[in-house]
Amino acid sequence: MKTDARSAAPRRLMDMVHAALFEEIPFNVAVIDRDYNIAAANSSFTSRFGDWQGKKCYEVYKKLHQPCDECPSAQVFETGKTIVADAVGIDQHGKPTHYVGHVAPLRLTENGPVDYVLEMTRTVTGTRSWQQEYQILFDRVPCYITVIDKDYRIVRANEAFRHSFGDVLNRYCYEVYKRRKSRCPNCPAARTFRDSKVHNSNQVGTDRRGQDIHYQVTTSPLARSGDQVGHVIEISTDVTAVRKLERDVVEVERLAAVGQTVAGLAHSIKNILMGLEGGKYIVSLGLKKGDEEMVNEGWEMLERNFTKTTTLVKDFLSFSKGRLPQLQMVNPATLVNEIVDLYKDITAQSGITLRSEIAEHVRRAPLDPDGIHTCLTNLVSNAIDACQMGEQKGSEVVIRVREKGEKLVFEVADNGCGIDYEIKQKVFTTFFTTKGGEGTGLGLLTTRKIVQEHGGKIVLESEKGQGAHFQMEFPRKRLMTLWHEGHGERPDHKKQVRS
Repeated sequence: MKTDARSAAPRRLMDMVHAALFEEIPFNVAVIDRDYNIAAANSSFTSRFGDWQGKKCYEVYKKLHQPCDECPSAQVFETGKTIVADAVGIDQHGKPTHYVGHVAPLRLTENGPVDYVLEMTRTVTGTRSWQQEYQILFDRVPCYITVIDKDYRIVRANEAFRHSFGDVLNRYCYEVYKRRKSRCPNCPAARTFRDSKVHNSNQVGTDRRGQDIHYQVTTSPLARSGDQVGHVIEISTDVTAVRKLERDVVEVERLAAVGQTVAGLAHSIKNILMGLEGGKYIVSLGLKKGDEEMVNEGWEMLERNFTKTTTLVKDFLSFSKGRLPQLQMVNPATLVNEIVDLYKDITAQSGITLRSEIAEHVRRAPLDPDGIHTCLTNLVSNAIDACQMGEQKGSEVVIRVREKGEKLVFEVADNGCGIDYEIKQKVFTTFFTTKGGEGTGLGLLTTRKIVQEHGGKIVLESEKGQGAHFQMEFPRKRLMTLWHEGHGERPDHKKQVRS
C-alpha cells in the first residue's frame, strides 16, 4: 500500500500542475472533440468568448451555424500534426477579435487516433491595429520610403515611391532610381551596410515618366544593436522644386545684374563714340594738311576705340549668356598656383610682391576651373592696378585659399589705393574699373556671376587708401549638389579630372 501511495503522489502532483497551467497560462485554451464540441476551456477563454458549454467551437469563436470553411481543428484531426493558425473571430460582446492559435492533437491512447484537439489562442487585435496604422503611416507619409536588402533589391516601398517610380518590388534600387545596370558610385546605402551608420546624400534620379527627380536621401540600418545589417531603409525627400527655385533665383539675380549693366552701357558707348569721332577728325585734318604724323595719331585713336568696342561687346555677350558651370573635381591650390605663375613676371616688373597662402588640408572640390580662373584673374588684375595707383612702397597682392567650416574660400587682398564707400556699394551692380579708359567695367560683374553660378557669394572689404580684400565663398554642400546634378550619377557625363 505504501508503494502505491508513493507512486500515486507524483501523478496527483502532475494533475495539479496541469490544472494550474490550464487556468494560469496567458492564452485562451479550449479542448475540442471530433464533432467540434468544446469539451473544456479555461477562464481566459470564457472571459473572451463567453459561455461555451454545450456549444460548437464555430458557434463560440465566430457565431456561425456550421463549421468554418478552413477549420484548423479539422486539419489537425486529419493530419495529426500541430499547426499554427491565424483567424478573426467575434468575442462575447460582438466585437471582432484577431487571434493566432496553436492547435495540437490529443490522443487517449499512444499511437491511437486523434480524439481531441487543444487550441491555445492569443488575441492580437491591438497588434493588428498597430500594424495597420503603421502601414497607413508608411504608405501615406509625404516622402519616398524603401527597404532594400543586401543585394540592393527593393523589398518594400511606400505609396509615394510607387507612384513616382512604378512597380518596384524585387527590382534593384539602382535600376529603379537611376535606370542603371550597376550599383551607383558613392552609394549611401552601401556605406550604411558597411558601417551600420546613418548617411545622407543628394541624388538625382529618373521617374517612371523619364523625368529627373532631385532628392535628399537618408539611409539607416534595420538591425538590432551589434547585429549585422540585413536591410537598409531609405527615406528620400523630393527637392526638385527647390532646386528649380534655386536656379531661378540665380537666373533672376543674373538678369537683374544684366539690366543694371545695360543701363551703364550707354555711358561707355558714348565715351567710345567720342573717341572714334575724335580719331576720325584728326585723320581727316591730317589728310587735308598732308600731315602723316597727325594721320597716324588719329588712326591709333580709331584702332584703340574700335578695339574697346569689340572688347565691350564680347564681354557683355559673355556676361549676359547664362550657362551652368562645367564642374570638375579639382585641387583649389592648383588654381591659385596657376594665377601666381601667370602674373609673377608682371608684378616683379612693377615692384609688387605677389604671393600665395594655401592653408593645410584644403580638400578637392567640384569647380569650373576656367570660371574660377577667370574670377581670380579679374581680382588679381584689379589688385595689381590698385597697387600701381597707390604708388606706395611695399605693394603686395596675396591670394589665399582655405576652408571655413563647410565652405571653400578664395581670397585676393592688396594694400593698394582702396575703394571708397560710395563706389564699394556699386562694384558688383554697375560698371567699375581700375583701368581708366582701358577697362570695360565688366570684370567684377562677370566674377560675381560665375560665383553665383557655383552657388556661392563674393564679399568686398575696403577703405580708401587701405587696400581691398575680396572673398569668394563656396558652400561645399551646394557644390556637391551641382556636381551630382551634372555628373555624380551619370556615367556618360564624366569629365576629365584636373589635378
